[in-house]
Amino acid sequence: MSARVFTIAALGALALIALGLVAPDWLLFTVTKAIGFGLVALGIVALMRGGLVSFGQGLYYCAGAYVSGLISNRLEVTDVAILLFAGALAGGLAAAAISPLISRYRGIFFAMLTMALSMVLYGVLAKVTAIGGSDGFNVASPSFFGWTPGVAKADYALFAAAVVAAALAAALCRLYFDSGPGLIALASRENELRVEYLGASVFTVTQRNVIVAGALAGLGGALNGFALGHIDPYFSYWTTSGEVVFIAILGGYASVIAVFGAALITELVRSFSGQYFPESWQLSLGLFLLVVIVFLPRGFGSLWAGRRGGGAREEPK
Repeated sequence: MSARVFTIAALGALALIALGLVAPDWLLFTVTKAIGFGLVALGIVALMRGGLVSFGQGLYYCAGAYVSGLISNRLEVTDVAILLFAGALAGGLAAAAISPLISRYRGIFFAMLTMALSMVLYGVLAKVTAIGGSDGFNVASPSFFGWTPGVAKADYALFAAAVVAAALAAALCRLYFDSGPGLIALASRENELRVEYLGASVFTVTQRNVIVAGALAGLGGALNGFALGHIDPYFSYWTTSGEVVFIAILGGYASVIAVFGAALITELVRSFSGQYFPESWQLSLGLFLLVVIVFLPRGFGSLWAGRRGGGAREEPK
């Protein structure tokens, strides 16, 4: 099972990296940014499988971006693998620190508490002038295992690193979702009391999902920080968290690949709407979400899940 998942992920990554050789720079940037948001949305999918939705993933997204950016600027560590790992670690540690508190709540209380913590971080970062305050700071392009690409190759190199990171994260999440702990999380979505009767701890399951989601958000934040070349407190703002919830809803929780497709579609709709309808691109996004909810209430992932197993196992409430 694991060999098959990793083989599919590796082949998909190689195909995308090869296609990137002929893609224009604007598309490489858009896809890289979409992968960053897709990683954050993948973490929300992990929470959704346990019946929870977080409106505060911007906290871990911002933590990953700031830690990796500061390591690059202050310690002059520029290797992309180390910086992305540092971002994921920062997000995971931040989630581990607050998971004992937020894992006790459900529903709207969980969502609003995570958003409140995210806005606290936004307020703190906006006041700390030593790291840029509300203006944030710029970060240079990373190096790639000792190779520092020129301007012409920088976008492609970061795109390739993003594809590898996304493929690895998607494969690991697929294995986790199909494992015993992952299926227990899915069962807790349906009936927490029965899960407790069976001897599993819903609190532990929730903590684990919160940490997984935090690590993925930190990885996405680090990636998008280097893609944009600038990091600021807006990474932690509630609207940033809302955007990735939007993506997770579009993708659904049945497929780990669908969230990346949803992230790319969202970025393309936003880019083209912003170019041709700069004053009403939010209207275009809203109409797009409305169409998806009406015709695909379980997200894009339900198309693939339906063909694979009829989707009976993951029927939403």
